Amino acid sequence: MRVTHPFHPLFPRQLPCVGKRYNRHGERLLLQTEDATVWSVPPQWTDLVSLDPEVVMSNGRSLLRVADLMELAALVERLSSKR
Repeated sequence: MRVTHPFHPLFPRQLPCVGKRYNRHGERLLLQTEDATVWSVPPQWTDLVSLDPEVVMSNGRSLLRVADLMELAALVERLSSKR
């Protein structure tokens, strides 16, 4: 599995999955490094799960800028008050 979470210390390494476990937060993958250390990682932080288009970042930038969201909110407010 390749670790895809950009802030994880193992990013972007590819490591073998040596098992799975479940805890109160859900499924975890057990990835083993070359020194036999086993890391518990959520599947969403690996290439096992497709990236969620709602949170995908491109070139380190979010899909929507705060200024754009504020402008959209103002537009919705204006359109709503015209009813």
